[in-house]
Amino acid sequence: MTKLGNVGVGGNNPVRIMGILNTSPESFHKKSVKTTKQDISNFIKSIEIDGADFIDVGGMSTAPYLSTLVSEKVEFRRVSTAIKIIQNVSNLPISVDTCRASVAKSSLDLGVEIINDISGLKHDSEMIEVISKYQPSLIVSAFSPKEKSGNQISLVKNLIKQSITILKKNKFPSDKIVVDPAIGFFRNSGSGQFFTKINSDWVKRDIQIIQNLNSIKEKYPLLISVSNKSFIGEILRKKNPSDRLFGSIAAEIISVQNGADIIRTHNVLETKDALRVASKLSRRNKGL
Repeated sequence: MTKLGNVGVGGNNPVRIMGILNTSPESFHKKSVKTTKQDISNFIKSIEIDGADFIDVGGMSTAPYLSTLVSEKVEFRRVSTAIKIIQNVSNLPISVDTCRASVAKSSLDLGVEIINDISGLKHDSEMIEVISKYQPSLIVSAFSPKEKSGNQISLVKNLIKQSITILKKNKFPSDKIVVDPAIGFFRNSGSGQFFTKINSDWVKRDIQIIQNLNSIKEKYPLLISVSNKSFIGEILRKKNPSDRLFGSIAAEIISVQNGADIIRTHNVLETKDALRVASKLSRRNKGL
């Protein structure tokens, strides 16, 4: 059975919810940013009550359309501050959203249980050494540093397979791996470096991926992160991420129906309620 931290995911387990804690003021969703000790503490207590199974901490925004690069020192300072606060107020398993080996290592030294690498181990060549040594639970996303074209379903599957191959070569336990199809990270252009460049319609790409999650996940549990993202804004014609709550909930429910096992979201309470109702009304009842 696959576990993220000490929590079972995939298979017959209920759909799990990962709450997002952004400590980066550059984040695309300003409402989600928490930087003070009190705000972080209150937020963690709140989402734990609301039903979060994990908390994912990010110290640097990786939105493709924003110039948000910060130093590794700044990223870890933000993340480490949040980690220590979380550990003082909650027992939620902590995930750190980073592509940098030094940030991952320092976070694991603090007791973090999960690393969420949106580059699928392809940005920092030293990441696999850290992962192999510490053996945390790991989320790997579809990613390529080079421009890609062709069938998007096949492309995502191949990119994830590349990351899995890296892990297998290093004898990393398969029951600690979760995959992510990288919604929002395939674009025609961008200011950041953590996205895959494609020459096709990126909105259609994200929609197509969500419609085909079951064929993408194969034997690994799948995490989906669609909360307040750009494709929802395009569908709804709403530029402000704070106006995309209902669209986010709809996308999350459809994602679960199509095979998602974990929902990474800014909206823990709303997502939990929607999943509970959907599970009662759907043939795919996973015990929420």
